[in-house]
Amino acid sequence: MNVLALGPLQLDDPLVTAGALVLVLVAITIWQMVEIVDAYDRGALTVFGEYRKLLEPGLNIVPPFVSRVYTFDMRTQTIDVPSQEAITRDNSPVTADAVVYIRVMDAKRAFLEVDDYKRAVSNLAQTTLRAVIGDMELDDTLSRREMINERIRQELDEPTDEWGIRVESVEVREVTPSQGVKGAMEEQTSAERRRRAMILEAQGERRSAVEKAEGDKQSEIIRAQGEKQSQILEAQGDSISTVLRAKSAESMGERAIIDQGMETLAEIGQSESTTFVMPQELTSMVGRYGKHLSGSDVKEDGDQLNSLDFDDETRELIGLDDIAEIIGEIEQTEMNVEEMEAEAQAIQEGEDIEMETGTESSTDVADIEPDIDSESEQS
Repeated sequence: MNVLALGPLQLDDPLVTAGALVLVLVAITIWQMVEIVDAYDRGALTVFGEYRKLLEPGLNIVPPFVSRVYTFDMRTQTIDVPSQEAITRDNSPVTADAVVYIRVMDAKRAFLEVDDYKRAVSNLAQTTLRAVIGDMELDDTLSRREMINERIRQELDEPTDEWGIRVESVEVREVTPSQGVKGAMEEQTSAERRRRAMILEAQGERRSAVEKAEGDKQSEIIRAQGEKQSQILEAQGDSISTVLRAKSAESMGERAIIDQGMETLAEIGQSESTTFVMPQELTSMVGRYGKHLSGSDVKEDGDQLNSLDFDDETRELIGLDDIAEIIGEIEQTEMNVEEMEAEAQAIQEGEDIEMETGTESSTDVADIEPDIDSESEQS
């Protein structure tokens, strides 16, 4: 029998074999006694099938060969809910799927209360999704996703709490109606858009017609106001012109009569008669003409004639207030001042001639002047 020699030891030595077996057994035992748990996990330790405790993250010593460790991820986990076919409350078939976000809050209860918490949550989410959609109408399922999410989360909270699981949120990813319902909805949407387009077009035409009518109305009003203002101004101009022509004709007529009267007085003053009879109209016109020439009434004070202010009767007779009212803002001016001064100078020269005719004629003229003054005051 050949023997392989390894130094002083030989492989067929029973002691060497036993020592090797012991070393292997010790290594396996140490390996079985050491349990390393990650930072985001928790471990449920069982010895001979009996639950003992939760292992914390790090290095843990467990009984070898007779213990088992079940790890649980304590992070937020995502569970996909398969597509579910459901019938809405208004009998419209739809297909919906969702995503559930959960977290293990109690690893002991998740280990002891439920076989597979992920599968259990997924199945519960499927049934809850069908129930919630079946309790809603089609329009709500398409437009009120947040309400569906909240209702599913509330329905999952109570049973999952007993499993030590917390449902953080539920998101419905898609709700798809059947092909027939989808076609009807597309037709309805197209019809609604056409209706809105027709309404907007009608509103635009109506607004355009209203604005055009308003513009025509404003244009007509402005045109009418312009014509009215033009007619008013033309009428005022004709009225002022008529009044001025009438005043001018009246003034020229009275002036002609007074000129003839002055010539008659001059002839009377040259005659030898001491008594003269004059018409009342002549004395009245002489008084008014004296007012118009001097701008005032006159009275005798010794040998001088003093000016007085216009009274209301004289202003009304001359027509100053009427002219000022018709003209408006046009300032009142004295008319034909130079002609009036020339006529006043002519009258003054006539009086000088009368004074040269003699004492008797002067006396008679003096007797006439108070009558003229009294007639002027009466006028």
